[in-house]
Amino acid sequence: MATGITTTTVSEAVTGWIRDPAEIYRQSFATIRAETDLARVPAELTDLAIRVVHACGMPDIVAELAWSDGAAGAGLAALAAGKPIVVDAEMVAHGIIRRRLTAANPVICTLGEVTTAEAGDAGTTRSALAVDRWLPWLDGAVVAIGNAPTALFRLLELMAAGAPRPALVLGFAVGFVGAVESKQALIASGLAHVTLPGRRGGSAMAAAAVNALAGGLA
Repeated sequence: MATGITTTTVSEAVTGWIRDPAEIYRQSFATIRAETDLARVPAELTDLAIRVVHACGMPDIVAELAWSDGAAGAGLAALAAGKPIVVDAEMVAHGIIRRRLTAANPVICTLGEVTTAEAGDAGTTRSALAVDRWLPWLDGAVVAIGNAPTALFRLLELMAAGAPRPALVLGFAVGFVGAVESKQALIASGLAHVTLPGRRGGSAMAAAAVNALAGGLA
């Protein structure tokens, strides 16, 4: 057994854990507020910042979050109008709390429609090729990218080519290749956005950002 860990302390941890979901949430968000410097975050994005921290357990990311002016308002208006939420991965789609979507917004993920062979023939990734299938839903949508930098790069290519513009892009692409560059390109694109510059990101963060905005409709 590891140094400092005894049978007694293990037993106490196993029998003393909190079972009440409401209390878990209360303590979690109280801890986040106590340990996170939210001073730089505008009031309309505070809940989003807190929920993204809750999704990843890293209070320090708040110092790195980047957003465009009016990003929260753009996202709220789109959700209130019932606009689609377009996502790059099923993990993002499954993390979105549907009961918060008071306008019954459709959640669109086209990744499953694209085969590896099709992507190979196109000379790109499945995630990037799946973005081409977003075109019918992009106009005024909320886009949440929590996995593939190639999806974000392809979205920005489509924007440059004149494709319909989403109301808001939540850019939480993650990884060691392309994540940094794709999110910097998003910041420079002129699209309304909230993003986490650097390598960190993930589907849980992207879904949490959507849920935070949707919570503002309640």
